[in-house]
Amino acid sequence: MSVVSSSATKLKAMIDEAIADEKITPEEREQIMMLADEDGMIDNQERALLAQLQDMIQSGAIKVMAS
Repeated sequence: MSVVSSSATKLKAMIDEAIADEKITPEEREQIMMLADEDGMIDNQERALLAQLQDMIQSGAIKVMAS
């Protein structure tokens, strides 16, 4: 059984908010990246969440908005 890091939990909440809004600003995206690297290591759970976000941005499901 794997343990979810606290940064992965926070990261999921931020990404879930972007999914619900269907939009993200460059500042929010930067906050997400900084949170993922907060402990100096991006673990597998964080990597999967970031990949999900990137896929949704590339597919247009989440729009990158101007600041």
